[in-house]
Order: sequence, then structure tokens, then C-alpha cells
Amino acid sequence: MDEGPTIYQVSVSRGGVPKRPVAEAMVDEQGITIDHQSDRRSHGGISRALCLFSLEQIVELRKEGHDVEPGSTGENVTTLGVDWSKVLPGARMRLGQEVLVEITDYASPCWKNAVWFRDGDFNRLNHKVNPGCSRMYAKVLEGGTIRPGDHIELMGESTAERLERTAIPVFRWPRDFQQGFDS
Repeated sequence: MDEGPTIYQVSVSRGGVPKRPVAEAMVDEQGITIDHQSDRRSHGGISRALCLFSLEQIVELRKEGHDVEPGSTGENVTTLGVDWSKVLPGARMRLGQEVLVEITDYASPCWKNAVWFRDGDFNRLNHKVNPGCSRMYAKVLEGGTIRPGDHIELMGESTAERLERTAIPVFRWPRDFQQGFDS
């Protein structure tokens, strides 16, 4: 029986890759509380609190001869059954009962991932080179506990709604400031 999209694996490390599976993890605005990154300039922080990747993408990479496994590329959450084409910056996902995240960006591949790829070509994970096959960064909007097997809900909002929510306000000079100068 198909239970819909789920968390396949939750992974952590003391820094670097691979990340190893855990039975459950507490998530706060900085990400998984027991997960660490060696290079905080390139990884982690509020807008990159979690890294997500699709098991289906991992399976495709393995078919191409790459030695990737869940957690090996540095993702904290490996998803199963999520339509990865809809996991775009601005999209929101509920992970389990408690955790709500918003996708912030495509995760640039790190050179430390070269070991998992044929000929060291870790750019196979680069969204600019291979759109749709990138890990994704997310910020945590609501924290809590996540576990493998937890349901994932990709929040149903239109592209227009997502863009309206995430768009940077634009101000035009002098129109938007005229009132302040005319008084």
C-alpha cells in the first residue's frame, strides 16, 4: 500500500561526508541539533539549515555508476516518493507532524563529494549543469522531531502564491517616496 511521500533516512555527521543514519533527530532553526558542518562558510546557517535529496535521484545516479548512497552527498533528509520537480526555492514542506521547512536554494556540490562520482565529476549534482538533480537547502520555519517513515507533505500553493510570498519588495524612486518629501 502506497503511503505517499515519506522521509526515507535522516542523516548526521560530526562534519563532512558521508552523513550517517539516525533513528530520529530534533530540528531547530539551525537544522538538526546533533549535526555539524566542518565549513560553516559554505554549509549550515539559517537559510541552509537542512539539506534534502531524493532517493529516486540517488537511484538514478547509482544506475549511471556513481557510488552514492543516502547521506553520502551530505543531505540530512533523504526523501522517498516526493515529486522532486516541485521542490523549488520557495516551496514549503511539512516533514512529519511537527517540522515545517521552506526550500531556499539549490545546494552547490562540494568537492568532498567527488569520491562518490565516476571520474570525480561531482558536478552531476550541480543544478546549473543538470537541472532537477540537485540537493536542496531549506530553512526551518517550525522545529520538532523527524524520523524515517514520517510523512512528507509538499504544501499545495501555486507558483504565483509562492512568488508573491517570497518576492523581494521593489521600490521606485521617486514615486514610492514622494509622499514623504511633499509634506
